[in-house]
Amino acid sequence: MTKILVIEDEELVRENLLDFLEAEDYQAIDACNGKIGVELAQKHLPDLIICDVMMPELDGYGVLEKLSHSSATATIPFIFLTAKADKTDLRQGMELGADDYLTKPFTIMELKSAIEARLGRQREIKKKFDDLRNSITLALPHEMRTSLNGILGSSQLMMDPESLDSEEIQEMAETIYNSGKRLLRLTENFLRYTEVEILATDPERIEQLQNSMSSSVQEIIAKLTQNIARKRRREADVHVQLQDASVRMSDSRFKTMVEELIDNAFKFSDVGTPVRLVSTVENDTFILSVHDQGRGMTKAQIADLGAYLQFDRKEYEQQGIGLGLVLAKRLAELHGGQLTIESILGEQTTVKVSLPLSR
Repeated sequence: MTKILVIEDEELVRENLLDFLEAEDYQAIDACNGKIGVELAQKHLPDLIICDVMMPELDGYGVLEKLSHSSATATIPFIFLTAKADKTDLRQGMELGADDYLTKPFTIMELKSAIEARLGRQREIKKKFDDLRNSITLALPHEMRTSLNGILGSSQLMMDPESLDSEEIQEMAETIYNSGKRLLRLTENFLRYTEVEILATDPERIEQLQNSMSSSVQEIIAKLTQNIARKRRREADVHVQLQDASVRMSDSRFKTMVEELIDNAFKFSDVGTPVRLVSTVENDTFILSVHDQGRGMTKAQIADLGAYLQFDRKEYEQQGIGLGLVLAKRLAELHGGQLTIESILGEQTTVKVSLPLSR
């Protein structure tokens, strides 16, 4: 049963809230002041907290601040009840992490809508977290184990070189090298994604990023495409039509973004099918489209795009842990651009990145 904590010093208001919650089949817990409310929240870990702002001993802002310092209670949805709601009050509550405000007097429908909205959002977050956890559990150990097994297995055989001919030694050396590169890419992408998420919380760093520049992007894209196609032995599948430009992104980050898009296009399409890259400049915006005729994605999969999430992992053997596409998306967004996906399941996918031109 969903558990809701009510922190309200006015007895009549508190009792009315409890009656309503029980009538709606919620498990209701109540506290007559903020200090008791904090203790009950830490003890019972409710699914939602409804809290008055103006209370003796510890007001609503104090309650929210204390709960925000504990990982166990920091993410509990929080609805403030207040007799006043000017912009200063709203800003203070939102900065502390409040999810919603209800101004007294409020109607039953307003209360019900606020509760359902917050609980619905919390369920959505929990589902995404569970999906993420399951995906990490499935993808990360598999990816690391596969690379390490390749390194350890081949190196163990090479410890007895007398039983091997030169061709076998060469083959095992290549296995070790490729497994090492696979593990390095996994580590680098993990670190890059972590860096991007940290940068996203710092407005000053974001402004610095958007003032960086990458010139002659045509050359960067062409070289990356050529190298990746050669590595995958698919030079004949590449079709490139590029217009040059300078964009608001550093060379290194632009290379990371484009490399992930190109690599995905090859990874999820078959040898002999075309991979097309087209870049244009429209209305002070650089647009790069990467098209493949591969596995494709459903609308639901596109909407659920997230880090460490690989679709149909159980059905397909594939390298990586699902960081590439979301890393490219986050890089585009941090630099004032966007990434969109159009796809038909089993037929084709087009990933389009738009970035502002540098001035």
